[in-house]
Amino acid sequence: MVATRTAVVVVGAGPAGLTVANLLRRAGISCVLLEAESRAFIEQRPRAGFIEEWAVRGLEQRGLGEQLVAKAPQHEKFEFRFAGQRHAFRYGDVTGQRHFVYPQQLLVTDLVAQYTDGGGEAVFEVSDVRLHDLTSDSPAVTFTTADGEHRIDCDFIAGCDGARGVTQGYLPPESTVKSHHDYGIGWLALLAEAPPSADGVLFGIHPRGFAAHMARTPTVTRFYLQTAEGETEADWPDERVWRELHARLTVPDGEIIEGRLFEKRILDMHNYVVEPMAHGRLFLAGESAHLVAPIAAKGMNLALHDAFLLAEAFQAHYEGDSSRLAGYSDACLPLVWQYQEFSQWLSDIFHNTAATGENPFAARIAEARMRRLLGSPAAAAAFAELYIGKNADL
Repeated sequence: MVATRTAVVVVGAGPAGLTVANLLRRAGISCVLLEAESRAFIEQRPRAGFIEEWAVRGLEQRGLGEQLVAKAPQHEKFEFRFAGQRHAFRYGDVTGQRHFVYPQQLLVTDLVAQYTDGGGEAVFEVSDVRLHDLTSDSPAVTFTTADGEHRIDCDFIAGCDGARGVTQGYLPPESTVKSHHDYGIGWLALLAEAPPSADGVLFGIHPRGFAAHMARTPTVTRFYLQTAEGETEADWPDERVWRELHARLTVPDGEIIEGRLFEKRILDMHNYVVEPMAHGRLFLAGESAHLVAPIAAKGMNLALHDAFLLAEAFQAHYEGDSSRLAGYSDACLPLVWQYQEFSQWLSDIFHNTAATGENPFAARIAEARMRRLLGSPAAAAAFAELYIGKNADL
């Protein structure tokens, strides 16, 4: 077994892990980044990419957002399609902020390059990752590569390996609370080789179920369709997909453009939060600690929020102040729960309108909320601030 030592081992090369690793390297704190997949895989894996302005500015201020700011399209509005009508919602006018549209794989590509080009040590395609002695002053991580078995002794471990990673499993069940919510539905995520039918995001609120349209490139469009629990991709042939997209999104002067569907993937709609987000010398960030369904596009933003706080807490520790590490979980969780609450509230509007047959009360409540949102400037302002995350600024 090859044994080495570093200050921090970062497990997982998603937005959270790469941000932590880059910020540690820039602060002169030694670290090693471990990733189960290959570099080529994580740089090409399709992921959503709505990044709130506070998160973009946070990356920019820390020297990590140059490519994003230069290349990403910006959105300041979306459109509800409800009761057969178009309702433009200009949240940028209300908040003065916007979304940057930059698919996660592009951000990952940028951050990997910045880390490795700057001399950062990254090991890809690792397996059998195990954590050791987390409550001691010298924890360790062991793992296997094609070259054999390895051990890295360290001061701290940043668990950034996502919902399916290993680090979350090292939180002791007797002192950890994992709160979980299942929405009881799915989303069919689609990519179509078709020009966008609108210049931004469309949310279809319809008795047949929720649908969404998101412009990606001049020739590719992302769509989502609400699906019943237990449905699979096989239940959605192309003909049914287009029939439902037209039914849920088409309004007068607002047709949907069809094209070749080249991705169909059912997303399970559920959320969870683990508390606390740390145990001993292990600190979790991103989806290792909390998952929020893509209903409000909050996941990558929360991952960046965690990463900023964790990297700065590590830096403060090495400068002689350990209080920020001790308070890391408490600092993260208020925004985590704020975004969870907003996701739940938005889900009630998006999905319960389709409950007319099984739960007409919930359907009518959702319609009432929708009318209030469209008819009350005060309600619209409160919604806009939560939608863009205006109060999350770091």
